Amino acid sequence: MKAVILAGGEGTRLRPLTLTTPKPVVPIVDRPFLRHQLDMLDQAGVSEVVFSLAYRPERIEAVFGDGRALGKHIRYVVEETPLGTGGAVKNAEPHLDDVTIVFNGDVLTDVDLAAVVRGHRDSGASATIVLTPVPNPAAYGLVEFDGAGRVTRFLEKPDPAQITTDTINAGIYVLQTSTLELMPAGVNHSIERAFFPALLRRGDRVMSHVHRGYWIDIGTPEKYLQCHRDILGGRFRVALDGDAISGGWAHRDAVVEGAELTGPFYIGPGCRLAAGARIGPGAVLTQSVQVAAGAEVGDSVVWAGSVIGPGARIDGALLGAAVRIGRDVRVGPGAVLGEGALLPDFTRCGG
Repeated sequence: MKAVILAGGEGTRLRPLTLTTPKPVVPIVDRPFLRHQLDMLDQAGVSEVVFSLAYRPERIEAVFGDGRALGKHIRYVVEETPLGTGGAVKNAEPHLDDVTIVFNGDVLTDVDLAAVVRGHRDSGASATIVLTPVPNPAAYGLVEFDGAGRVTRFLEKPDPAQITTDTINAGIYVLQTSTLELMPAGVNHSIERAFFPALLRRGDRVMSHVHRGYWIDIGTPEKYLQCHRDILGGRFRVALDGDAISGGWAHRDAVVEGAELTGPFYIGPGCRLAAGARIGPGAVLTQSVQVAAGAEVGDSVVWAGSVIGPGARIDGALLGAAVRIGRDVRVGPGAVLGEGALLPDFTRCGG
């Protein structure tokens, strides 16, 4: 059993953060995003992974390498032209064996992957789809299933009168690799809109696994910020690389003495907080962030190497790497600053 992680998207909804950093390696508190998916594969005993890439593949390979440091063997397959979700899996087929786990590369979840794999094997299914309930299923494609959990129908973007279930495709699948024979090679092909319906038409057993725990698509600034709130608040459980302090976490290599800390928060390695700086609640300083005296950071994510000047206030914002915030700047809710952005003294930005 091997895994394919679909990580070829350009992350356009997260721009400008993803103009220089591919979405698969944007930091989620203390680690690049795809580390969470690699960690989940440990549950199912999967050590061989294929990353299907297209956008800035060298940046992703530079972060994960051959995977040995994480106890994995990672292979990289790069699309020359966009192949869609199905085409990307088909492109990885030469490197797979009899069973394949597929992850969409933008989903953070605490699904019990080992239970999904067990259920797939016990049912004799050709494919198993992880489903998750959402409050407004009309914005998604619905997946209907019978009392035994067997998928019966896919319904894309239904009208309100057509809604019969609140479960949607969660972007995690277990497949018998032999079923990839239904996918054409080298062309753009959708696993959701073409491959799975083709399995049903052929009469294959397609099973569902409904996950009612944590699930979020990190692909928008709002959801990206929300998943940090959820981790700090314990709604998505992660053993953060830091020591518990004042209701939050601070890495042992961070300098925080004299700063005012209000949990929850995370302060990463190499961060330097001046005496009188105020951090939290809800602040994430990923790495080597400097915060001057009198500056405040709350409910925000600040990427590596950024500098926040004296008296500045950051609230509800996302700051990319190496951002420079001047004296008495105000950055409010909804602001997203890309790598290397500079806000001069007394600037106002965001809500």
